Amino acid sequence: MSVNSHLRSLASTLTLSEAEKSSITTSIDTLSCRLTSYFGSTVISHFQFGSSTRGTILPRKADSYSDIDYMVVFNTSDGQKKPQTYLDRLRRFVEAKYSTSEIHQSHPTIVLSLNHINFELVPAIYNYGYQIPSPASSWLEWTNTAPSGTNQLLQDKNKINNYQIKPLVRLIKYWNTRKGHPFTSFSLEQYIVNQSFWGCLTLKDYFYEFWAGFSCTYDTAQYIKNMVDNAKYYARKAKEYEDSDMPASAELEIRKIVPSL
Repeated sequence: MSVNSHLRSLASTLTLSEAEKSSITTSIDTLSCRLTSYFGSTVISHFQFGSSTRGTILPRKADSYSDIDYMVVFNTSDGQKKPQTYLDRLRRFVEAKYSTSEIHQSHPTIVLSLNHINFELVPAIYNYGYQIPSPASSWLEWTNTAPSGTNQLLQDKNKINNYQIKPLVRLIKYWNTRKGHPFTSFSLEQYIVNQSFWGCLTLKDYFYEFWAGFSCTYDTAQYIKNMVDNAKYYARKAKEYEDSDMPASAELEIRKIVPSL
């Protein structure tokens, strides 16, 4: 096996199975009906968003924290409330409709854990655009968001790059998962969407180019910098082995970054 064949095979296994897709679809349909029934006109819309709508979500076998992002947009015609008020409403909903499931708040979401997937229910309001609760570290109560804004960018980027971008995203997210999620999945996707991949043709080209360009910020924790430096070193060594016509040695180095699942 070569570096490219290993990466292609691994990227293929990092996709949802048909059974997983079917279970998730059933759960989303059930969630949608229960939200509509429970909230009525106090919720103006609710929908799935995030990596699961972009085709970059990892299966649970690769990431036990893999989840479905689901936005619930509350009606503010009776006056806009504080974020915690809407979070409390979502908590009461899941306690009423999913009494046997694990439920907890992970600001700014309510996490609903089902057997096959986690749902992150995100309360939102619409005020000239969608707004969701700000992170706990922010002094603002609400922050603007574009729940489907990255989807088209990723789709276009994937198309003009030989359909190698989505497999690359899954590979990098897999590395991130194995390292304990030092980066948010969304930030990695954004980085890849904004990166140039001039001259890349195969998946290994994109993988090498990612690590050649990826770097941490000055204030990143040292242990995270070490993780990134190690991956960059293995990728650089693999490319050197390939340039020296040593494909087996190159593959061994790549497996130190993203081993088989």
